[in-house]
Amino acid sequence: MPRRRIALYSHDTQGLGHVRRNIEIAASLVAGRPDTDVLLLTGTPAAAALPLPAGTELVVLPGVAKDGDGGYSPASLGLGLDELLELRSRMIETAIAAFAPDLFVVDKVARGMGGELDAALRTARRTVGPRGLPTRTVLGLRDILDTPAVARREWDAAGTTEAVLDLYDEVWVYGDPRVHDPVVAYGLGPEVGAMVRFTGYLARGRGRHLPPVPSPLTPTPGTAAAPTPYVLCLVGGGQDGHALADALARTALPAGHHAVLVTGPCMPLAERQRLAALAAVRDDLVVHTFVEDTLPLIAGAAAVVSMGGYNTVCELLASGRPPLVVPRTTPRLEQTLRVHELGPWTELDHLAPDAATPEALASWLADAVRRPPAHHTVDLDGLERLPALADALLAPDHALELRHVSA
Repeated sequence: MPRRRIALYSHDTQGLGHVRRNIEIAASLVAGRPDTDVLLLTGTPAAAALPLPAGTELVVLPGVAKDGDGGYSPASLGLGLDELLELRSRMIETAIAAFAPDLFVVDKVARGMGGELDAALRTARRTVGPRGLPTRTVLGLRDILDTPAVARREWDAAGTTEAVLDLYDEVWVYGDPRVHDPVVAYGLGPEVGAMVRFTGYLARGRGRHLPPVPSPLTPTPGTAAAPTPYVLCLVGGGQDGHALADALARTALPAGHHAVLVTGPCMPLAERQRLAALAAVRDDLVVHTFVEDTLPLIAGAAAVVSMGGYNTVCELLASGRPPLVVPRTTPRLEQTLRVHELGPWTELDHLAPDAATPEALASWLADAVRRPPAHHTVDLDGLERLPALADALLAPDHALELRHVSA
């Protein structure tokens, strides 16, 4: 039989969250079926620095930047936004037509940014994969999009229900419906609801099927070992994480502990330089700009302070380390809603951004480093379920089902 082909898309206008989630999805699907080739379409060039599973290649699209109000513009090219979206759309459609995937999984935005996926999705509907079966399409949604009012308004404005019913076979929600059910919360209706499969959070098993990378805690020849015990601060890609990083850099640490701070590659240079200056006058603070794999850092930390992105929260929950989440509040309330809705099912602590002062962080850390491992009752086994979901969707008996739209 020919090797199975899977294409994954993430528009990636801010940070590394979307592409990191897609890399873990690719790793899970390849582990479930090693005879799988994956084409990952992403809008972030930083993806090239991340470890990829076997049989996986990147197509890096011209970048789009998001401003503080959620508006978009070309990241580098001197094009208008419409021109850039047309360029990206043609690249995506060409890739899907040439690769002819058995399965096409789209991250979060059903029609892509600005409708850039419309042509590719219709091409996929006319495509037969290498195994002689029609390409199957899946919309993958993280646990929470935004407040119900905002999420529903954006869903309707983009014509998402019509796109899902016409152009997709299933919707995978990477969460636990006990925590948050988007079908109910956003009023998506029974037709979309019938297409939804809840996977559980993509938490346990992260990194298990990816190539190992050197940990920043592993000394290179001629250097000293990293300080332990330590507390850790993560601010995602870093584009809006300076306030939390600055507060941690000014925090009095628990006796005998050091701090490891990862700024993220998207933090502006001037802000990274200010943090480096703060670290230069402390012997208990180590700053890293970029870490290929945060899992070893989290696993070895006495406690972790972080923002509330989906991937970081999944990693914290799976690790059992004491977590304090300081969620982003603009331009979306997604992170704030996540920590609140996870509250009854986890031991996540949280602080509002304006409350995350050096004094508040010092108080929390002093207590957290003495705690036993955190216990969570939320479903964290989504990565283990993805291969079975893909196998069921790609089974030959699905080929006789009526497609939503004709070629």
